[in-house]
Amino acid sequence: MEMSNRQNLEQLLQNNSYPGRGIVIGKHADGQHAVIAYFIMGRSENSRNRVFVEDGEGIRTQAFDPAKLTDPSLIIYHPVRVFRSLESGTGDGPIAFIRAGEQPPVVQGAGSAPMRGYSDGVVTVVTNGDQTDTVYEAFQQGRTFEEALRTRTFEPDPPNFTPRISGALEGFRYQLSILKSANGNPDSVQRFFYEYMEPVAGEGHFIHTYRCDGNPIPSFEGEPACVGIDGGIDAFTDAVWNALNPDNKVSLFVRYIDVEAGTCETRIVNQNQ
Repeated sequence: MEMSNRQNLEQLLQNNSYPGRGIVIGKHADGQHAVIAYFIMGRSENSRNRVFVEDGEGIRTQAFDPAKLTDPSLIIYHPVRVFRSLESGTGDGPIAFIRAGEQPPVVQGAGSAPMRGYSDGVVTVVTNGDQTDTVYEAFQQGRTFEEALRTRTFEPDPPNFTPRISGALEGFRYQLSILKSANGNPDSVQRFFYEYMEPVAGEGHFIHTYRCDGNPIPSFEGEPACVGIDGGIDAFTDAVWNALNPDNKVSLFVRYIDVEAGTCETRIVNQNQ
Protein backbone atom coordinates (compact mmCIF):
# COMPACT_ATOMS: atom_id res chain seq x y z
CA MET A 1 0.00 0.00 0.00
CA GLU A 2 1.42 3.35 -1.06
CA MET A 3 1.78 5.83 1.77
CA SER A 4 1.69 9.62 1.40
CA ASN A 5 2.44 12.47 3.75
CA ARG A 6 0.29 14.82 1.67
CA GLN A 7 -1.35 17.58 3.69
CA ASN A 8 -4.29 19.86 2.98
CA LEU A 9 -3.04 23.30 1.93
CA GLU A 10 -6.22 25.06 2.99
CA GLN A 11 -6.04 23.62 6.48
CA LEU A 12 -2.38 24.56 6.85
CA LEU A 13 -3.22 28.16 5.96
CA GLN A 14 -6.36 28.31 8.07
CA ASN A 15 -4.42 27.12 11.10
CA ASN A 16 -1.71 29.76 10.79
CA SER A 17 -2.65 33.42 11.16
CA TYR A 18 0.72 34.62 9.89
CA PRO A 19 2.82 32.35 7.65
CA GLY A 20 4.17 35.58 6.12
CA ARG A 21 5.05 35.03 2.47
CA GLY A 22 4.59 31.61 0.91
CA ILE A 23 5.47 29.63 -2.22
CA VAL A 24 3.69 26.54 -3.52
CA ILE A 25 5.02 24.64 -6.55
CA GLY A 26 3.80 21.28 -7.78
CA LYS A 27 2.37 19.01 -10.43
CA HIS A 28 -1.39 19.06 -10.86
CA ALA A 29 -3.42 15.90 -10.42
CA ASP A 30 -4.20 15.93 -14.16
CA GLY A 31 -0.51 15.31 -14.92
CA GLN A 32 -0.68 18.08 -17.52
CA HIS A 33 -0.18 21.28 -15.58
CA ALA A 34 2.58 22.60 -13.38
CA VAL A 35 1.25 24.92 -10.67
CA ILE A 36 2.79 27.89 -8.89
CA ALA A 37 1.27 30.02 -6.13
CA TYR A 38 2.84 32.90 -4.25
CA PHE A 39 1.21 35.01 -1.54
CA ILE A 40 2.24 37.90 0.64
CA MET A 41 0.86 39.05 3.99
CA GLY A 42 1.53 42.06 6.18
CA ARG A 43 1.14 43.38 9.71
CA SER A 44 2.39 46.95 9.26
CA GLU A 45 0.75 49.65 7.16
CA ASN A 46 3.80 49.70 4.89
CA SER A 47 3.61 45.95 4.26
CA ARG A 48 -0.13 46.01 3.67
CA ASN A 49 0.11 48.91 1.23
CA ARG A 50 0.94 46.67 -1.73
CA VAL A 51 -0.57 45.05 -4.79
CA PHE A 52 0.63 42.57 -7.39
CA VAL A 53 0.66 43.84 -10.99
CA GLU A 54 1.63 42.04 -14.19
CA ASP A 55 5.07 42.81 -15.59
CA GLY A 56 5.87 40.98 -18.82
CA GLU A 57 5.56 37.25 -18.14
CA GLY A 58 5.98 37.84 -14.42
CA ILE A 59 4.71 40.19 -11.75
CA ARG A 60 6.00 42.96 -9.52
CA THR A 61 4.81 44.52 -6.31
CA GLN A 62 3.92 48.17 -6.16
CA ALA A 63 2.51 50.53 -3.57
CA PHE A 64 -1.27 50.72 -3.62
CA ASP A 65 -1.09 54.26 -2.22
CA PRO A 66 2.31 55.78 -3.09
CA ALA A 67 1.79 58.53 -0.50
CA LYS A 68 1.85 55.93 2.29
CA LEU A 69 5.01 54.15 1.12
CA THR A 70 7.76 54.63 3.72
CA ASP A 71 10.50 52.06 3.01
CA PRO A 72 10.45 50.24 -0.36
CA SER A 73 13.68 48.28 0.18
CA LEU A 74 12.18 44.93 1.19
CA ILE A 75 8.63 45.20 -0.12
CA ILE A 76 8.99 46.40 -3.73
CA TYR A 77 10.45 43.73 -6.00
CA HIS A 78 9.68 41.23 -8.77
CA PRO A 79 8.29 38.07 -7.15
CA VAL A 80 8.01 36.24 -10.49
CA ARG A 81 10.18 36.32 -13.61
CA VAL A 82 10.38 33.88 -16.53
CA PHE A 83 13.79 33.06 -17.95
CA ARG A 84 13.98 31.71 -21.51
CA SER A 85 17.39 30.31 -22.37
CA LEU A 86 16.88 30.39 -26.15
CA GLU A 87 16.35 34.14 -26.04
CA SER A 88 19.46 34.58 -23.91
CA GLY A 89 21.75 32.40 -26.02
CA THR A 90 22.53 30.00 -23.16
CA GLY A 91 21.37 26.86 -24.94
CA ASP A 92 18.17 24.88 -25.28
CA GLY A 93 18.50 22.20 -22.59
CA PRO A 94 17.45 22.07 -18.94
CA ILE A 95 19.43 24.78 -17.18
CA ALA A 96 18.05 25.44 -13.71
CA PHE A 97 19.24 22.21 -12.12
CA ILE A 98 22.45 21.45 -13.97
CA ARG A 99 25.63 21.89 -11.99
CA ALA A 100 29.01 22.84 -13.37
CA GLY A 101 30.56 20.04 -15.40
CA GLU A 102 27.33 18.08 -15.80
CA GLN A 103 25.60 17.40 -19.10
CA PRO A 104 21.85 18.07 -19.33
CA PRO A 105 19.72 14.99 -19.88
CA VAL A 106 17.71 14.59 -23.07
CA VAL A 107 14.06 15.10 -22.19
CA GLN A 108 11.40 14.46 -24.80
CA GLY A 109 7.67 14.71 -24.83
CA ALA A 110 4.91 12.87 -26.67
CA GLY A 111 5.91 11.35 -30.00
CA SER A 112 9.61 11.79 -29.17
CA ALA A 113 9.42 15.44 -30.22
CA PRO A 114 11.53 17.85 -28.12
CA MET A 115 9.34 19.58 -25.56
CA ARG A 116 8.74 23.29 -26.07
CA GLY A 117 6.91 26.06 -24.28
CA TYR A 118 7.31 25.76 -20.51
CA SER A 119 9.71 22.82 -20.49
CA ASP A 120 13.46 22.63 -20.87
CA GLY A 121 15.21 25.98 -21.02
CA VAL A 122 12.23 27.95 -19.69
CA VAL A 123 12.37 28.57 -15.96
CA THR A 124 9.78 30.36 -13.86
CA VAL A 125 11.51 31.95 -10.88
CA VAL A 126 9.46 32.89 -7.83
CA THR A 127 10.86 34.44 -4.64
CA ASN A 128 9.94 36.70 -1.76
CA GLY A 129 12.48 39.41 -2.57
CA ASP A 130 15.02 40.87 -4.94
CA GLN A 131 16.81 37.52 -5.11
CA THR A 132 14.46 36.87 -8.05
CA ASP A 133 16.81 39.11 -10.01
CA THR A 134 19.87 37.36 -8.55
CA VAL A 135 18.62 33.98 -9.81
CA TYR A 136 17.49 35.33 -13.18
CA GLU A 137 20.84 37.02 -13.79
CA ALA A 138 22.70 33.88 -12.74
CA PHE A 139 20.81 31.90 -15.38
CA GLN A 140 21.84 34.49 -17.96
CA GLN A 141 25.45 33.83 -16.94
CA GLY A 142 25.09 30.04 -17.14
CA ARG A 143 25.04 29.52 -13.38
CA THR A 144 22.50 27.55 -11.33
CA PHE A 145 19.78 28.25 -8.80
CA GLU A 146 21.97 27.08 -5.92
CA GLU A 147 25.00 29.03 -7.09
CA ALA A 148 22.92 32.19 -7.27
CA LEU A 149 21.44 31.85 -3.80
CA ARG A 150 24.75 31.02 -2.17
CA THR A 151 25.58 34.69 -2.76
CA ARG A 152 22.57 35.85 -0.71
CA THR A 153 21.46 35.73 2.90
CA PHE A 154 18.34 36.45 4.97
CA GLU A 155 16.71 39.88 5.00
CA PRO A 156 18.30 42.64 7.13
CA ASP A 157 15.19 43.35 9.20
CA PRO A 158 16.08 42.77 12.88
CA PRO A 159 14.83 41.28 15.09
CA ASN A 160 12.97 39.03 12.62
CA PHE A 161 15.75 38.45 10.07
CA THR A 162 13.08 37.26 7.65
CA PRO A 163 14.12 34.22 5.61
CA ARG A 164 14.49 34.51 1.86
CA ILE A 165 12.41 31.79 0.17
CA SER A 166 12.83 30.97 -3.50
CA GLY A 167 11.63 28.52 -6.13
CA ALA A 168 12.45 27.62 -9.72
CA LEU A 169 10.22 25.55 -12.01
CA GLU A 170 11.41 24.05 -15.31
CA GLY A 171 8.92 21.75 -17.00
CA PHE A 172 7.63 19.76 -14.04
CA ARG A 173 10.96 19.74 -12.19
CA TYR A 174 11.38 22.27 -9.42
CA GLN A 175 13.57 23.42 -6.59
CA LEU A 176 12.83 25.32 -3.40
CA SER A 177 15.20 27.11 -1.07
CA ILE A 178 15.22 28.97 2.21
CA LEU A 179 18.01 31.21 3.52
CA LYS A 180 17.56 31.85 7.22
CA SER A 181 19.40 32.92 10.33
CA ALA A 182 20.50 30.41 12.94
CA ASN A 183 17.75 30.92 15.50
CA GLY A 184 17.85 34.69 15.08
CA ASN A 185 21.63 34.97 15.13
CA PRO A 186 22.52 37.61 12.50
CA ASP A 187 26.09 36.32 12.30
CA SER A 188 25.10 32.87 11.05
CA VAL A 189 23.23 32.06 7.83
CA GLN A 190 21.77 28.66 7.04
CA ARG A 191 20.99 27.76 3.42
CA PHE A 192 18.68 24.87 2.56
CA PHE A 193 17.88 23.52 -0.93
CA TYR A 194 15.21 21.00 -1.92
CA GLU A 195 15.01 19.29 -5.34
CA TYR A 196 11.94 17.64 -6.81
CA MET A 197 13.13 16.12 -10.07
CA GLU A 198 10.35 13.55 -10.50
CA PRO A 199 7.26 15.16 -8.94
CA VAL A 200 4.15 13.10 -8.32
CA ALA A 201 0.91 14.16 -10.01
CA GLY A 202 -1.41 15.76 -7.48
CA GLU A 203 1.39 16.84 -5.14
CA GLY A 204 3.26 20.07 -4.54
CA HIS A 205 5.43 21.57 -1.83
CA PHE A 206 4.75 24.59 0.34
CA ILE A 207 7.37 26.74 2.04
CA HIS A 208 6.81 30.01 3.89
CA THR A 209 8.83 32.59 5.76
CA TYR A 210 7.40 32.36 9.29
CA ARG A 211 6.47 29.41 11.46
CA CYS A 212 3.67 31.44 13.05
CA ASP A 213 2.94 34.91 14.39
CA GLY A 214 5.07 36.29 17.20
CA ASN A 215 7.39 39.07 18.31
CA PRO A 216 9.98 38.55 17.01
CA ILE A 217 8.40 36.37 14.36
CA PRO A 218 9.86 32.84 14.37
CA SER A 219 11.33 31.62 11.08
CA PHE A 220 10.03 28.62 9.18
CA GLU A 221 11.46 25.29 10.33
CA GLY A 222 11.67 21.86 8.73
CA GLU A 223 11.18 20.70 5.16
CA PRO A 224 8.60 22.16 2.77
CA ALA A 225 5.19 20.61 3.41
CA CYS A 226 3.85 18.15 0.84
CA VAL A 227 0.39 19.39 -0.19
CA GLY A 228 -2.34 18.28 -2.58
CA ILE A 229 -2.71 20.09 -5.92
CA ASP A 230 -5.96 19.66 -7.84
CA GLY A 231 -9.05 21.47 -9.14
CA GLY A 232 -9.35 24.23 -11.71
CA ILE A 233 -7.33 27.42 -11.43
CA ASP A 234 -10.24 29.51 -10.18
CA ALA A 235 -11.23 26.98 -7.53
CA PHE A 236 -7.61 26.62 -6.40
CA THR A 237 -7.11 30.39 -6.28
CA ASP A 238 -10.30 30.91 -4.29
CA ALA A 239 -9.40 28.12 -1.87
CA VAL A 240 -5.95 29.57 -1.12
CA TRP A 241 -7.15 33.17 -0.88
CA ASN A 242 -10.08 32.34 1.39
CA ALA A 243 -7.86 30.24 3.67
CA LEU A 244 -5.43 33.10 4.33
CA ASN A 245 -6.03 35.19 7.43
CA PRO A 246 -8.42 38.00 6.38
CA ASP A 247 -6.67 40.64 8.51
CA ASN A 248 -3.17 39.90 7.24
CA LYS A 249 -3.46 38.74 3.62
CA VAL A 250 -2.32 41.21 0.97
CA SER A 251 -1.92 39.59 -2.48
CA LEU A 252 -1.94 36.21 -4.23
CA PHE A 253 -0.50 35.03 -7.56
CA VAL A 254 -1.45 31.66 -9.11
CA ARG A 255 -0.26 30.23 -12.42
CA TYR A 256 -1.27 26.98 -14.15
CA ILE A 257 1.22 25.98 -16.86
CA ASP A 258 0.32 23.47 -19.58
CA VAL A 259 3.85 22.15 -20.00
CA GLU A 260 3.42 20.34 -23.30
CA ALA A 261 1.30 23.04 -24.97
CA GLY A 262 3.53 25.82 -23.69
CA THR A 263 0.63 27.94 -22.47
CA CYS A 264 -0.38 29.26 -19.07
CA GLU A 265 -3.22 30.85 -17.15
CA THR A 266 -2.64 33.36 -14.38
CA ARG A 267 -4.76 34.75 -11.58
CA ILE A 268 -3.90 37.72 -9.37
CA VAL A 269 -5.90 38.67 -6.28
CA ASN A 270 -5.27 41.85 -4.29
CA GLN A 271 -6.81 42.85 -0.98
CA ASN A 272 -6.45 46.50 -1.95
CA GLN A 273 -8.86 47.43 -4.69
